[in-house]
Amino acid sequence: MTASNPFRTLECSDPAIAMDGLQFATVKSRALRQRADVTLFVPPQARGITDLPIVILLHGVYGSHWAWALKGGAHLTTARLIAEGTLPPVALAMPSDGLWGDGSGYLAHAAQDFERWIADEIPQLAIEAIDGCTQASPLLIAGLSMGGFGALRIAGKYPHRFSAAAAHSAITDIAQLDALIEERRAHWGDAETEASLLAALAQATGPLPPLRFDCGRDDPYFDANAALHDGLLRAGIAHEFEPRDGGHDWPYWSSALAGTLRFFGAVLRGDIQRNEERRA
Repeated sequence: MTASNPFRTLECSDPAIAMDGLQFATVKSRALRQRADVTLFVPPQARGITDLPIVILLHGVYGSHWAWALKGGAHLTTARLIAEGTLPPVALAMPSDGLWGDGSGYLAHAAQDFERWIADEIPQLAIEAIDGCTQASPLLIAGLSMGGFGALRIAGKYPHRFSAAAAHSAITDIAQLDALIEERRAHWGDAETEASLLAALAQATGPLPPLRFDCGRDDPYFDANAALHDGLLRAGIAHEFEPRDGGHDWPYWSSALAGTLRFFGAVLRGDIQRNEERRA
């Protein structure tokens, strides 16, 4: 930060990406005790559908609610796969993480509950804002980097709520955020299941939804994702892990999202089943 550059980070949308079908909502969140923003996408094929599936996409550090759409073109990928018949009609809900510092981790802090914002309030917001979304709508959740951590961890904590969960280039331990954020995590929870993806998934209280994650071979978190894959195998937790070419950037995530949406489509069609109960 200098006098000529007063901002530590600056994220701008890509003006070349069309905004067809996008909607924007601002809501006063009880979990956050403040206003928060969400980008929504409802494809035309969703008209008249009841119990429309809701796909929640979580962004990474420095980002906000518009990043998946206006940097990653998530709505365009979704529309293309629906048109191809690979994905049934779904609604996208792309919330901000709550805009705490450089990134909230999608965790409960001392004064604000960023986990509850995602797990409880975003599905309800979709029901209120989108025709066809109901309490019976399947919920699917995915994210990139910090958002990948949030998506898999929240699915591990609330496995009965989600039909599937996925991540791209996920951080796998919350301590990995320390190199990315300016703030200290002094008032975040310190339970093992809030810090470690492996712990969150291995200690889930019920059968896990279908899980998928990928990571680029040039990504700084590739080894951590490979270690998560190995740990899940040892724990007997079914999942898909796809090493891919690429790094930790939007060209990678924009491309990788199609794999997650195809996976979600297979889950919604019933081709992929929930993890079986592993406990007596």
